[in-house]
Amino acid sequence: QLQLVESGGGLVQPGGSLRLSCAASGGTLDYYTMAWFRQAPGKEREGVSFISSSFSRPVYADSVKGRFTMSRDNAKNTIYLQMNSLKPEDTAVYYCASAPGPPDITRMMSANYYSDWGQGTQVTVSS
Repeated sequence: QLQLVESGGGLVQPGGSLRLSCAASGGTLDYYTMAWFRQAPGKEREGVSFISSSFSRPVYADSVKGRFTMSRDNAKNTIYLQMNSLKPEDTAVYYCASAPGPPDITRMMSANYYSDWGQGTQVTVSS
């Protein structure tokens, strides 16, 4: 079981950038499928990006492809989400999540697949 702590959220103008971090403890990221989700008020939690040692590169939702970049620093046991060209519709609470083992591609985009969650960090994109 991983303990996850997100940081890096804030208020940014449209077109701006933010970098979110998720520090993990209690295990090694190599053995987990890691994900970023977001949830806007009144909406369901949405999968944003996913990373695993089984993938050659991260997987992204269509809504963020080309703008967001997910990465992992194994030495720091931390994952990141670099968010560029932010839009008002990116406003949400962002969560990192983990699931043990290699990914089940048929299920990994569902929030129910993940067993451990951080507390979330608010991202607000507004002028």
